[in-house]
Amino acid sequence: MKLAAKSRSLNVSNSKGVGKTVSTQPHDDFGPNRGFIEDLYADFLKNPSAVPPQWGDLFRRWRVEGRPVHKRADPDTAKAQIEIHSRSDSRQAAPNSVSTRSDLPPAPPAAAQPALTPYAKRHKLVASDTPISSGETVRMKGTAKSVAANMDASLAIPTATSFREIPAKTMFDNRAIVNERLRATRGGKVSFTHLVAFAAIEALVQMPEMNDSYVLADGKPAVRHPEHVNFGIAIDARRPDGSRTLVVPSVKAAELMTFRDFLSAYEDLVRRGREGSLGIDDFTGTTVSLTNPGGIGTTQSVPRLMAGQGAIIGVGSMVYPAQFSGTSDAVLARLGVSKVVTVSSTYDHRVIQGATSGEFLRLIERKLTGLDGFYDRVFHSLHVPTEPFVFERDVEYNPLKDPDKASRVTSLIHAYRSRGHLIADTDPISFRTLRHPDLSLGSYGLTSWDLDRSFPTGDFTDNGSMTLRDALSLLRETYCASIGFEYMHITDPEQRRWFQERIERPRAKLTDDERFQILEKLNQAEAFETFLHTKYLGQKRFSLEGGESLIPALDAILSRAAHDGLDSVAISMAHRGRLNVLTNIAGKQYKQIFTEFDGFVDERTVQGSGDVKYHLGTEGTYTSPSGETTGVYLAANPSHLEAANGVLEGIVRARQDLQDRGDRGFAVLPILIHGDAAFAGQGVVPEVLNLSQLRGYRTGGTVHIIVNNQIGFTTAPHSGRSSNYATDVAKGLQIPIFHVNGDDPEAVVRAAALAYEYRQAFSKDAIVDVVCYRRRGHNEGDDPTLTQPMMYKKVSQHPGARALYTEQLIAEGVVTQAEADGYIQAYRDALDKGEHVEQTTLSNFQRTQIDWSKYQGKDWREDVETGLPAADIERLAEKFTAVPEGFALHPTAKRVLEARKGMAAGSQPIDWGMAETLAYASLVTKGHGVRISGEDSGRGTFSHRHAVLHDQKREKWDDGTYVPLRNIGEGAGEFLVIDSILNEEAVMAFEYGFACSAPDKLTIWEAQFGDFANGAQVTIDQFLSSGETKWGRLCGLTTILPHGYDGQGPEHSSGRVERWLQLCSEHNMQIIMPSEASQMFHLLQRQVLGSYRKPLVIFMSKRLLRFKGAMSPLENFTEGSRFRPVIGDTAERGNNESVKRVILCAGQVYYDLEAGRAERKLENDVAIVRVEQLYPFPYDEVRAELAKYPNAKSVVWAQEEPKNQGAFYQIRHRLEDVIGESQKLSYAGRPSSASPAVGYMSKHVAQLKQLVEDAMTL
Repeated sequence: MKLAAKSRSLNVSNSKGVGKTVSTQPHDDFGPNRGFIEDLYADFLKNPSAVPPQWGDLFRRWRVEGRPVHKRADPDTAKAQIEIHSRSDSRQAAPNSVSTRSDLPPAPPAAAQPALTPYAKRHKLVASDTPISSGETVRMKGTAKSVAANMDASLAIPTATSFREIPAKTMFDNRAIVNERLRATRGGKVSFTHLVAFAAIEALVQMPEMNDSYVLADGKPAVRHPEHVNFGIAIDARRPDGSRTLVVPSVKAAELMTFRDFLSAYEDLVRRGREGSLGIDDFTGTTVSLTNPGGIGTTQSVPRLMAGQGAIIGVGSMVYPAQFSGTSDAVLARLGVSKVVTVSSTYDHRVIQGATSGEFLRLIERKLTGLDGFYDRVFHSLHVPTEPFVFERDVEYNPLKDPDKASRVTSLIHAYRSRGHLIADTDPISFRTLRHPDLSLGSYGLTSWDLDRSFPTGDFTDNGSMTLRDALSLLRETYCASIGFEYMHITDPEQRRWFQERIERPRAKLTDDERFQILEKLNQAEAFETFLHTKYLGQKRFSLEGGESLIPALDAILSRAAHDGLDSVAISMAHRGRLNVLTNIAGKQYKQIFTEFDGFVDERTVQGSGDVKYHLGTEGTYTSPSGETTGVYLAANPSHLEAANGVLEGIVRARQDLQDRGDRGFAVLPILIHGDAAFAGQGVVPEVLNLSQLRGYRTGGTVHIIVNNQIGFTTAPHSGRSSNYATDVAKGLQIPIFHVNGDDPEAVVRAAALAYEYRQAFSKDAIVDVVCYRRRGHNEGDDPTLTQPMMYKKVSQHPGARALYTEQLIAEGVVTQAEADGYIQAYRDALDKGEHVEQTTLSNFQRTQIDWSKYQGKDWREDVETGLPAADIERLAEKFTAVPEGFALHPTAKRVLEARKGMAAGSQPIDWGMAETLAYASLVTKGHGVRISGEDSGRGTFSHRHAVLHDQKREKWDDGTYVPLRNIGEGAGEFLVIDSILNEEAVMAFEYGFACSAPDKLTIWEAQFGDFANGAQVTIDQFLSSGETKWGRLCGLTTILPHGYDGQGPEHSSGRVERWLQLCSEHNMQIIMPSEASQMFHLLQRQVLGSYRKPLVIFMSKRLLRFKGAMSPLENFTEGSRFRPVIGDTAERGNNESVKRVILCAGQVYYDLEAGRAERKLENDVAIVRVEQLYPFPYDEVRAELAKYPNAKSVVWAQEEPKNQGAFYQIRHRLEDVIGESQKLSYAGRPSSASPAVGYMSKHVAQLKQLVEDAMTL
């Protein structure tokens, strides 16, 4: 806030009657600075070059005018004259003085004290009867003479002095807060003189008459009304000969300044005074000045007023009232006694009256006690986010009478732990003083008078008690500085105590090496973006500018991971800042980035059509500053923001499983980097968070970093979420959250390190919310000022984190300006040359990498032996149907196991559940892992799998389960079946990521119903179907989608075959609709035992799970049997020449068609062929089947789905390629529909009857 006085015309008339304004041009009247300037003049006459050049014009004029030179006072004498004001006279009476009382014993001899004053240095101590001479008279010279002349002149001014004793407590308390803040940020400190001076300046604005002075206009008395407050302050200045003296320069137009501006101007005068570079203007035009005799212990004085000024303000020392001078601190605190300071106003009584001076001092008191918002303005100008203290009456405190107050202090400590983050200084571009009633002393019946009283503090301190002042100082430093901690929502007291032990203590400073590392990463982050912006102007890159602190944060985490011996760190992020992370963290070569910007790609490095540069990933080896290494992997990610979260978690879990270190073997660290709008708005975020502690999905904790640039494209936070923070969605999962100011890179690194350490200690997630800004638009071609003009006005004026941190390190003497400039220039030079300077290098990181070469370039027709010897089938069945002794099976489960024994022996056909189980058993026996994840997958939604058995007599919900396939024998692969959360997108993404890193395992995601996959459409579109084409990423994920029209309504009938087929191209997926149990057995094994690693999508019929016609004989599982992409007609007839029509179909509709044919006795006329594999389309196999029927002129595609759905429209062009020239293709099925299926059973039956009729009508 700027307080400015209204301009006033001067009430001084010259001969023409025109008002004058204050002149700051050089003149000969320098008031109390006259002696100092005359000494400069003497030095000028001896050697003009020895005097600062700004004095040259004045001194040359004086020399022309013949101005006499005053002799300089002896420097030692001048120094002693200064010292005499700061020391007491210690002279004592002569030791031989005679006592006048005979009743007193002789006085002991006193040791003579050393002489301390100039007078004592010239004289020896003599006996009292020695004659004393009258001494000598010494002429005054130089400064001393000028001072005397000024004092004589001041006697001509009729002055009066007002005094006011002001309680200093509020000033003391608020100054402590300010300096605490400055120590933690920009450095420096605020003195009491600064505060009193600024309070006086504000009071002068409110009472401008105190700024008036007496002048003569044409020889007549007049009042001068200065246009500005030019506030004089006494400082220590250096003469050209190196000696020092006191001078009084002035801060010009001080009333127009904020406190920060005034402080800066004040310190600039002090600095220039020490350097000897003060100029003429600094000493002229002073209207009011301040003297501080309190600095030498004087409580009050009447200073002399110099000509040309209306008033001089005196500030005495801050002391307790005399009657309390011997009182202990504890008693003073208990009694509520404050130090006081006496402020005086000595004024020219010709123009200022006593009442005016008294009111002026009253205004100063109101300001220094905080009663008019004075400290709010001071705090705001210095960006101190804390609420200042205001003077208030004490409430008597007696620990014996009021024990409840101690508990209220404990409540206040708890409030800071829980709510301190709400007033933390975390926003780099929008400062405001933050208040919360839960953190106000008044809310707990406490006042500022309690600050110096000691209270019990419980576990907050080691000794159990602390003054409230010290407690508040530590609480503010811990919870309200650049990091706002949220962890009190965690119900585990051990975790809460873990945080308190680490953060509730004075912050240790980083070493110079650690700070150099932070500066280096900031240099790299900013220079990289600046280089790209300059060289590739206008090209999209989604820069990190404004959030550069992400780079040192990642560097800190990777460095600690390398130190702790973690195998690797895997990172996922969207496009914002990805290029910066790719180069400065993951080690991608600059030349490669620049080549991609130039539009050139080495075809040898790309499989498929590729992707834009800010979606790509990489893998390398990170080397820490201490030389330790770990792998670093940055996953490719489409622009669908948070969609890759689950993918990365799956990748990490697979890599951890590959190491097989047990439940605590979380040696691969996942890091997810989010945007604030996406974290709050994308449903997949809480979905993935919800996986973090689940048995089948946990990865030992993830470090989440939110690059919170406070905007989502053009949407402001108040439109993007209903919660206070973007991270509030995570609190229900008891995840700790650290909100940190992105302009404080040391705090960002500290928060990142704490998140990593928490993950290592508790194997849980932690979130670092880096509050920053976005320097440019959403992309480099976007203009953000169209929608956020206020924000981007601030952003355009805001220096970057690197500049601020460099300035801080220079101020603290850690680096010089030249060194800092050299670092950034060296990096820019390396960029110009395309040289790689990052310690991360691209490599074949072998510890967790998978060799995919044996899976590349393979054909789906590869012949894979999937049949088993009958003896092996029986042996495996014996193992997976056995249960531990005493295990109480459910009757249904018991019947299922008994039936499976019979199936294995060949006494009854094998159903789907047995076929699946047999496939899994075969794979794990061969050492391949099997992982099944989905809703209710353990039993199976339709109660067909029974992979997990439950003891009916168990006493605990989490005990008494048995998984036969986990007990198949020594050396077997792991079998894991997981009942997932009720979710599709996150879980399917997880399984996709897992399969991408586990090609030798059978990884299955099973939808409860086929259309549940709709909830995972982003994963299907952006990863499963296109990942190989975009990124060369192979994946063998198997997806099981229950599908089939059974009259159950629109929602759970269709797995949306048409959508999957629409995504098929370039042999990117396998789409299968099996109609027999044995097909399922062979499919699942082929997916792992073969080398064709493409996603497998199985549309599994619900009805066929127990349909006897779909069961398979044992011989379909034994050696020599295979998966059949096409199953020919099974009807018995004399020859095929009688067949007039061939019906092609897929899935369970085959059995409806077969029944319709039998009912009509059309076996000789109609052949039914099952196309089990819809993609890659089996052209040869279909042609071969059609060729068996040379007289069939009609080929019908029959399906149970509506015409606009199902497979027809997606494979019609393929069918037309395989039918003969004389054959005609037609359709039999349900009519087109907006809904997948009808809701009424009667309509369902009618439609089914009609489609069979259409298929059979010749």
